[in-house]
Amino acid sequence: MIPFVDAHIHLWDLAHIRYDWLSPPFAEDGPNGSVEPIAHDYGVADYRADLARWNVVGAVHVDAGATADSALRETQWLDGLAAIEGLPTGIVAFAALNDPDVDALLAAQAAHSRVKGIRHIVNWHPDPRRSYTPTDLTVDPQWQARYGLLAKHDLSFDLQCYPGQMLGLVPLIERHPDIPVIINHLGMPVLRDADGVGDWRRGMQAMAALPHVSVKLSGMGFIRCDWSRETIAPFVRETIDLFGVDRCMFASDTPTDKLFGPIDRYMEAYHAIVADLPEGDRRALFGGNANRLYRLGLDI
Repeated sequence: MIPFVDAHIHLWDLAHIRYDWLSPPFAEDGPNGSVEPIAHDYGVADYRADLARWNVVGAVHVDAGATADSALRETQWLDGLAAIEGLPTGIVAFAALNDPDVDALLAAQAAHSRVKGIRHIVNWHPDPRRSYTPTDLTVDPQWQARYGLLAKHDLSFDLQCYPGQMLGLVPLIERHPDIPVIINHLGMPVLRDADGVGDWRRGMQAMAALPHVSVKLSGMGFIRCDWSRETIAPFVRETIDLFGVDRCMFASDTPTDKLFGPIDRYMEAYHAIVADLPEGDRRALFGGNANRLYRLGLDI
């Protein structure tokens, strides 16, 4: 079995850190429906059980949506877990780039050697039912200015946005080639939009033209909750064609993606979709690229 460095996982202890989105009441009309099925503790043992078949040798924990005042506390908790449990290998921590005091938080996050990058979710859509934020932060001059602070702290940026925001972000990302960018969840095409696939393709083509941008092949349930291997394969293969094998990496996005199917079904689909590629390419997609792009230092 090819070694798997899982580029996107979440862990949480709901008694230790508050996550508003995992707290009742649960609504069906959010961007991804009700999250009640995953609103329970999820630790390293649970993760290992879900991925038991897939030869996990490392994993990157990505900010799990804790309340903003718990950002550093989440990192400290994860560091403690890693010391005892061996996972996560790397951490993408939270910091709100629209916070005037974010520089101090970035310094505190970067002081933890497992912290490799920052995520600040910026998904905004004209339909408020799809938006994660009340306004489009990506057009805020202050947000853009503080984005540049990431380089000072040697941090990458996990970009979770919608395709309609990508073209506007290209000039900012282009101005900062020293800040590696990792697009989350295949760029999150919005298929219900009038030209959802076209918007996605144009945005991803523009992003792929920037050599310091890579992408995670994950989050298929965000594209369509009734996903199948046949419906997601064209998006996966087109993304690999656009970015090249060396800038793509598979990720489980567990437990969030469990809202839309068992993790084994995702992993089976991912392996099948790229089964025709040379073994070296598959090793890169499932492990080598995440190890390199997140600077994990694993010997795989």
